[in-house]
Amino acid sequence: MSTFLTNSNIIAQRFGPILGRFLLAALFIPAGVNKIIGFSTVAGYMASKGLPMVDTLLVLTIIIELGGGLMILLGWHARLASLCIALFLIPVTIIFHPYWDIADAQEMMTQQQGSGKFSLKAAKFS
Repeated sequence: MSTFLTNSNIIAQRFGPILGRFLLAALFIPAGVNKIIGFSTVAGYMASKGLPMVDTLLVLTIIIELGGGLMILLGWHARLASLCIALFLIPVTIIFHPYWDIADAQEMMTQQQGSGKFSLKAAKFS
């Protein structure tokens, strides 16, 4: 085995988990903070989807996203936090991101690939 591959594997084993924690936290912590800042707007959106007890569900969502993101970042019960977030994402995806029900092809692509400068649509593949 080449020295490059051996060294790359050592680097990935050493820094991969730290990088993964940072990237997951970078996704969920800002999402939780933004829900706190726009509490009434998010609550209205959740109510428009027909959810009951919107305020309670939104507080639980903030706890899962912000608290779970911080737990993952700090490495404190990170596996438990990851499991909670993964289970939380199942109903969230079904309720708020049902791309399989979208008839408009452009809207479906936006749901699947995202939009903005960091989306797959904006990526330059050459």
